[in-house]
Amino acid sequence: MTIHEALADGILTLVMDNPPVNALPIADTRDLARRLDAVAGRDEVRAVVLTATGRGFCAGVDIKEMQALPDHEGILGVNAACYEAFRAVYECAVPVVAAVNDFCLGTGIGLAGSADVVVAAEGAAFGLPEVDNGALGAATHLERLVPEKHARWMLYSCEPVRAERLREWGTVLEVVPLDELEACARRVAGVIAAKSPRTIRAAKRSLAGIEPVDPRRAYRFEQGFTFELNLAGVGDEARRAFLAGERDPNPAADRDTP
Repeated sequence: MTIHEALADGILTLVMDNPPVNALPIADTRDLARRLDAVAGRDEVRAVVLTATGRGFCAGVDIKEMQALPDHEGILGVNAACYEAFRAVYECAVPVVAAVNDFCLGTGIGLAGSADVVVAAEGAAFGLPEVDNGALGAATHLERLVPEKHARWMLYSCEPVRAERLREWGTVLEVVPLDELEACARRVAGVIAAKSPRTIRAAKRSLAGIEPVDPRRAYRFEQGFTFELNLAGVGDEARRAFLAGERDPNPAADRDTP
């Protein structure tokens, strides 16, 4: 099991732990969704911190697992699990604080983009390499983190952007040294946890109700193109090239802008 949890002072901390780069397999993505959905019945939980241990917040889906599954089972399982996980963060009964270390890619963008608040370690890279992977998806969530025109560039180019730039754009609340990230996330979550639990839960629901774009519907629309690309063989070829070492596997390349 690669999702760990701990509860203290009303703050539920969920930790992704799947070395070496926290690429989430299908079962653990679904497990994350289940734990977040369960918060609705846990009155003792007043805020959630979503973070990761080791190298990186999340490098995306487990491509090795996808390629090992027969027929279209991999892409169907991954898409369903990601949809549920992103929805569960967005619909979580209490606010979710994402604490991002090192890099946040693919699935990581969906998780962070669905969160209520994002804090990050210095130099953390946010990116959506879906085009290089012969897929689409999570541009919906990327546009919740970066301006629309820059989101288009990031999708087309697969170029990441640093947390410091997101802080300038106002979508990352704080950028701190890595060794201060956990304390920062708990401090932010603690402010929320100190408020009236009933009012905070109502506030979370009210904000979802006034969104100009429903991220659940928008992401599902994106997923349709991923299915098409996979049926056309584009996704399978891109994943094969990645696993064969024919593409740069470094998820936090130094070519990104600060």
